[in-house]
Amino acid sequence: MRYGIPVSLPSVVPIDSSDEVFPVRRIYCVGRNYAEHAREMGFDPDREPPFFFMKPADAIVPTGSRVPYPAQSTDFQHEVELVVAIGKGGCDIRLESALDHVFGYAVGIDLTRRDLQIQARKMGRPWEMGKGFDRSAPCAPLLRVGATRFDQGAIWLTVNGVTKQRSDLSKLIWSVPEIIAHLSRYMELQPGDLIYTGTPEGVGPMVAGDRVVGHVEGLPNIEITVG
Repeated sequence: MRYGIPVSLPSVVPIDSSDEVFPVRRIYCVGRNYAEHAREMGFDPDREPPFFFMKPADAIVPTGSRVPYPAQSTDFQHEVELVVAIGKGGCDIRLESALDHVFGYAVGIDLTRRDLQIQARKMGRPWEMGKGFDRSAPCAPLLRVGATRFDQGAIWLTVNGVTKQRSDLSKLIWSVPEIIAHLSRYMELQPGDLIYTGTPEGVGPMVAGDRVVGHVEGLPNIEITVG
């Protein structure tokens, strides 16, 4: 087979303490999965079924990157998240076996053009221009799954050394196994999929020159600079 145009290499995330990389197939994101974040966005945090949106795989940005302030926005915001990497595919995955499908975990930032997202939401339109734009998915190196279960532990984000977001993974409305089981009812998960599991309260704007650090207890940090 010969391609009619140049073929891009797949986006990858480094694997911590390894010379291997994780090829990214799809990026799924969970919306409003912390109660306080739901409240700050003006929504009732009662436990409704989780909902999802997607980012393109080539939105991945490695730690240490300078991320340009995106076009067509004046409200560029940070959302720190636990990222789950799928290593074993499946559909209709049972809750009790969901963690068997996890390859590893990382810290990610769901970068958001909030003004475009809110405008789209008010008009009943898709969120892609607010969420799925270029370089909107910074991700730290993946830690292979081990004895640690990421169902609790500190999650925080700083901008220029000032803490903006701080919470605990135990406050996720939908746990990692529940997210995997629910998502697999709608989409067949495959090795290479990433799931950004939602952000806690404290999301806010960034400006050019800001240095942003995201942290989840037990994982390598993600660091970016807004260009």
